[in-house]
Amino acid sequence: MSTVQTKIYTPEDLLAMPDSCGVELVNGNLVEKPVSVLSGLVVARTSRLLDAYCHSHRLGVVLSSSNGLQCFPNDPDNIRKPSLTFVKRERLSQKHLREDFLTIAPDLAVEVVSAHDQASGLNERVEEYLGAGIPLVWVIDPLNEIIMIHRGDGSTAKLRRHDRLSGEGIVPGFECTVAELLPELLA
Repeated sequence: MSTVQTKIYTPEDLLAMPDSCGVELVNGNLVEKPVSVLSGLVVARTSRLLDAYCHSHRLGVVLSSSNGLQCFPNDPDNIRKPSLTFVKRERLSQKHLREDFLTIAPDLAVEVVSAHDQASGLNERVEEYLGAGIPLVWVIDPLNEIIMIHRGDGSTAKLRRHDRLSGEGIVPGFECTVAELLPELLA
């Protein structure tokens, strides 16, 4: 009887891949992160609003999904790529800026749901983020026009189109309606 050996990938393997932007590393396996046009629009809009606010108030940096996270204490070789992350200015050093993957837990992780995402995968991501010490996670579901907020203390909130999203104590003063992050429907 023969067994088929599958390759276990490392963070270094992921870095060496020419087109690894939409690929994560989970338990040594390459996992493609699905993206749709709608989720891409919401990522762009959210990034623009959040980055402009953080830049003008000198709060910290907003990073895109091309910047992977390697900050999981129970899985040090896992690389996750949230749609967006925010790291407070006082927590970021020159050393962090030179890293291949961010090794500190960001202060905010944002996941924008694609039509191809599965609920179990999203829930797993949120649990990993909270377990790594990320205090605030936004899961934006543009198709259903809701945002689920997950906090490090275990509390959650659900926001709908006309509700206001707040940066809470993580991105102090940041506020917008859920609708501001969603594209207008094409007629």
